[in-house]
Amino acid sequence: MGLAFTPWLDPRHCWQFISMTLKHWALVGGAVACLISNFTAAAPWLEPGDARARYALQKLADRGQFSRPVTSWPIMWGSISNGLNETDSQAGTDTGLARSYIEFERSQQASPGFRTELEVSGTNEVAMVQGFERGPMAEAGAKLTLQWQGQNWAFGLNPTYAHNPDDDENARLGGSYLAATAGNWVFGAGAIDRWWGPGWQSSLILSSNARPMPSVWLNRKDATAPESDWLSWIGPWQFTLLAGQYEKEREVPETKLIGMRLNVRPLDGFELGFSRAIMFGGEGRPENGSTLWNALIGRDNGQLGLDKEPGNQLASVDARYGFAIGKQSLGVYAQMMGEDEASAFPARKSWLLGTDWTTQLLNGEQQWFLEYANTLADDFMGTAMPNISYDHFIYRSGYRYQGRTMGSSFSGDAEAITFGGFHFFDDGRNLTASVSIVEFNKDGVSKTPVVDEQIKLMVPAENAKQVIAKIAYGTQALNGWLDLSAQYADKKLELVNPAENQSGQWSVGAAWRYRF
Repeated sequence: MGLAFTPWLDPRHCWQFISMTLKHWALVGGAVACLISNFTAAAPWLEPGDARARYALQKLADRGQFSRPVTSWPIMWGSISNGLNETDSQAGTDTGLARSYIEFERSQQASPGFRTELEVSGTNEVAMVQGFERGPMAEAGAKLTLQWQGQNWAFGLNPTYAHNPDDDENARLGGSYLAATAGNWVFGAGAIDRWWGPGWQSSLILSSNARPMPSVWLNRKDATAPESDWLSWIGPWQFTLLAGQYEKEREVPETKLIGMRLNVRPLDGFELGFSRAIMFGGEGRPENGSTLWNALIGRDNGQLGLDKEPGNQLASVDARYGFAIGKQSLGVYAQMMGEDEASAFPARKSWLLGTDWTTQLLNGEQQWFLEYANTLADDFMGTAMPNISYDHFIYRSGYRYQGRTMGSSFSGDAEAITFGGFHFFDDGRNLTASVSIVEFNKDGVSKTPVVDEQIKLMVPAENAKQVIAKIAYGTQALNGWLDLSAQYADKKLELVNPAENQSGQWSVGAAWRYRF
């Protein structure tokens, strides 16, 4: 095709240029990638936040060249490697760039060894609305990343200093972890970002809008299909179970969280996800075995009385179907979240609907999406029930961590439509743009308490309509990688905090990463 391609691949890890024709990459991309660096990255999974990696995996899956779930992040490298190896003979020029990107990332991240990286970032104001690509989370910050991966063990240490962060924590270890494998299972402890669902702008149940919560977890290393004839019909599947703990600065300090997600891919291009989040325990609340059992079987919603109420529960079901159109791909997706249950099914529902598609224009590749979200319970199909989504009458601080909603970045009782796109240049640079039309806090009431005025709660205090535009650009700079971003809202938004009660209109940020 004659297009030069520089595999920036994961811009956070690769700082050298390589230019090759697409045809050459399709033949020897992975082998050549191993020659350009003396270091190997050591993350055992592909983290959320890299839109180019997500685009590449999703396009391969939609075109039948990757047979693993793609809506639960992080995605294990064992799953990616085996999925790519199974379809190696199907690789073609229509997905050559996407496949080369992932294969280079695999050569860098899935090999044993050490990796060290320095990141400095800053912004005039932390943006309230975040998406799959998250921007700076403090006015200024510096982070050192040290990772190591062996045959059965891996660890990451991420000491970070943040100046004037919105959660009032200057020193943190977010992103640090210790993980081990046993058979086809991965066990871990630490604080890592997650994204559960097919949405690009939001996930109703768990997104990287909030900082990662410290937890212990297990999940499958390779999401391969069952070998049993009785179960093979479910196709490739992934299961994640985690248990974490909230912060102290809450109405119920140190509340516990259990999260579960099951992904199945019963048909080519069709993926289902079932997720559940349970808040229970905490200071002054029961945490014994019977409490946990009642929570797991859904025996709550006042059935046991206030003193014995096991907790707050959220559950979601999502589906995505992607397929090839010529040399490109198209997908449609939906996610439904219930804040409570009725007759063993989610009730008081929020909805997310969307479509995404790819193109190849202007010597590059593009990923587009159009997404609608409504987090006002039962507003989309029924009678609206405000002040329910992400809120609870016992756990009044809600389904939030360090000031941010763990699900939709628009918080509860909101309605939004977002159109966005990613342009991936053939020399490795990338460009992102999106526009959201949002109505926040549709009933104009907020019951979220302010426990610590130093933590900026990203919760709207009143009804407001906003148009939010965002643009971001990534490129090589000073032997490292530079991400620039800007977000503009047509008006300020009143927040519940009495001390810092407004979100700004402009948020301009930058992050620079250097790999040793």
